[in-house]
Amino acid sequence: MRRLSIALIAGLLVAGGGALAARRLQHSEPVQNSTAPPPVPVVSGTVLSREVPIYLRGVGTVIAFNNVIIRSQITGQLTKISFTQGQTVKNGDVLAEIDQRPYQAQLDQAIANRDRDQAQVENAEANLNRYTPLAKNGWASTQLVDTTKAQVAQLQAMVKYDEGVIEQAKTNLSYTRLTSPIDGVTGIRQIDIGNIIHPTDQNGLVDVTQIQPISLLFSLPQTDFVDINRRMADGPLKVLAYAQDDTTKLDEGQLDLVDNQIVQTTGTIRLRASFPNAKRNLWPGELVNARLLLETRHDGLTLAASAVQQGPKGAYVWVIGTDQTVQPRPIEVSDLGGGKVLIRTGLQPNEKVVLDGQYRLQQGVRVQELTGDAAKVADLQSSVEEALP
Repeated sequence: MRRLSIALIAGLLVAGGGALAARRLQHSEPVQNSTAPPPVPVVSGTVLSREVPIYLRGVGTVIAFNNVIIRSQITGQLTKISFTQGQTVKNGDVLAEIDQRPYQAQLDQAIANRDRDQAQVENAEANLNRYTPLAKNGWASTQLVDTTKAQVAQLQAMVKYDEGVIEQAKTNLSYTRLTSPIDGVTGIRQIDIGNIIHPTDQNGLVDVTQIQPISLLFSLPQTDFVDINRRMADGPLKVLAYAQDDTTKLDEGQLDLVDNQIVQTTGTIRLRASFPNAKRNLWPGELVNARLLLETRHDGLTLAASAVQQGPKGAYVWVIGTDQTVQPRPIEVSDLGGGKVLIRTGLQPNEKVVLDGQYRLQQGVRVQELTGDAAKVADLQSSVEEALP
């Protein structure tokens, strides 16, 4: 009986302790739930409204309008070279000279032959003038007059032939001076002074390439053809040439033409633009990035590209509300380059969005906007991305 009483008392004590612990737990739970989580630090940005240039981007090759290989049209020894490699030359500038003596001798011979034949013409004409009145009086035969006329015509033809030989000799003599037919820049010299140059030399003496102006041949997807064709009807389109780093602007020109056929194997169209190339930043054979200015959109909405996230349903951004909480919002964008995107739908001017720190966000989470030096030091998103495998 005594043992039963002790067990009963112990049970009551255990039950009382459990109830007391439950009461304490009930009182402590509201205290934990009432503690709000700290705001998530983020870097924010504002949706801006401004004039936005719309570019079509392609890759192209710089091509000279004119490239000439300076070849000799006669055979001879190079006696003088009047240019240095890489020199800028003008149309008509003398680049080299060939030994003139053989061709000057040919010209002198041709002139002498002409003078000889011209003297014979004058003698034959004098005989004809004497025989003609004699034949009228019967003192000379008609056959003699006719023969003399034929002789005069023959000798006159010889003089004309001699004139042709003289012109040929003068032309050959002029070929002893090799001149540039265009304005341009000389390349690497292929023949040294003292060597014999021939018309059949494959590389010639040197090549001259036109640098100013210069052209750019580049490609764009064929889907852009209709827009380009429509814009060209309103006037010339501006084309910008950038270096391969896509940040260094080389020159600004205009679109000259769209090729008359679409390249079916690649589904692209070829375009040609011209540039003044005043600073000579464009060089033949150079690979550059081309930007064709299609239009300038007024009141376009722009945003830093780092704000755009990709989800199962497409692109979206985290929008910061007036209560400092964030909500995901789907958007449509197009790339502008330079770390900027053009907002087509989904946002309004002056709305705030998260640029950095999205990896910790959930719908309805409160955020703390970092500004100034704090935003520069945080680098919230990029630090996480660098750590990913």
